[in-house]
Amino acid sequence: MTRFAWFHCFNGVAGDMALGALLHAGASIEAVRTVIGALPIDEWRVEPSSTQRCGIAAFSAGVHAPDQVHHRRYAAIRDMITAAPIEARVRSRALAAFRALAEVEGAIHGSPPDDVEFHEVGSLDAIVDIVGVCAALESLGVDEVRCSPLAVGHGTFTAAHGVLPNPGPAVVGLAARVGAPLRGVPIDVELTTPTGAALMTTLASGFGPMPLMNVASVGYGAGRKDMKGRPNVVQVVIGDGAAVGQASFAEPGQPVRLFEANVDDATPEVLAHAIGVLLAAGAHDAWITPIVMKKGRAAHTVHALCDPAVADAVAEVLVRETGTLGVRGVTMDRWPQQRVDSRVTIDGRSIRVKRSAHRTKVEFDDAAEVAKISGRALRDVLDEAARIAP
Repeated sequence: MTRFAWFHCFNGVAGDMALGALLHAGASIEAVRTVIGALPIDEWRVEPSSTQRCGIAAFSAGVHAPDQVHHRRYAAIRDMITAAPIEARVRSRALAAFRALAEVEGAIHGSPPDDVEFHEVGSLDAIVDIVGVCAALESLGVDEVRCSPLAVGHGTFTAAHGVLPNPGPAVVGLAARVGAPLRGVPIDVELTTPTGAALMTTLASGFGPMPLMNVASVGYGAGRKDMKGRPNVVQVVIGDGAAVGQASFAEPGQPVRLFEANVDDATPEVLAHAIGVLLAAGAHDAWITPIVMKKGRAAHTVHALCDPAVADAVAEVLVRETGTLGVRGVTMDRWPQQRVDSRVTIDGRSIRVKRSAHRTKVEFDDAAEVAKISGRALRDVLDEAARIAP
């Protein structure tokens, strides 16, 4: 069985709200304090307390951090977490959140991630929030995080750089980074903060309704403001669902269309480009097979597998990009194996990983980039990423 945590961000999410929800759902406050205590930081406290928001009982995380250093560089935070004697999965999750923030802030300000100097996010309470959430997930034994669309406000709000549009640039950038859905709410309040967005967009393997699971506990984390008519809480549901496994081939499969075209007058570069355009048009997969046609001419068959809903678009691309005078197709079934998409952090960089019942597949390009930058052997990076993948 897989232990899930599903966050329902119907009124947005902040770091302390996520931490409060997990503590309310049963995470050990002592385990959270122990992990945070392993970091080289002082004068922080986490003291959860019961409260209510619009009649809903919730926990306020009670993060107290009289931080005098409001600006911290990403590199310093990364090194702090990397060196701490904490569980590998806690470290990986926390580093992924800060790495995402650094990349997005760097893009906004036009600087490399390592040179990014955080403001609110670099303050001590944000470090406690992010590491605390990752520690709480580990305390609950959570294997996979899912999330609803993130609610965001509108109008403007005031931050370290002055008046900003709502949702803020960092929140929008974090959502765009992984394709996370945002849902606007007609209220002039910053509902989703950069810290909350960083946690959800890096920890969640998917966004949408609550997955099928047997509910073990539920928790509500309170935001600092008590809004009239809107419960300012984030909900987390903890439960056990079916582990990643093999599809039943006895059941009907997923219908797909397979299009093919034989081409004997296109260069390899044109065909390679066609594959990329077919995938961009929505094909599940596209590939090329070498063949021999009449009169011994060397040629290729271009194949494209797609959902029936995008069949017209994919077939049109196949004709346009290859110049073929005809396309053939057939409807068939496929049985995709269940898989979990996640990210791990190695040497401060995020690496995508896919896990199924029978194997763990590390994204080669991500691992190769880490190997190039760090000087490590590629096989070592691949092995480490597969080993620490949640």
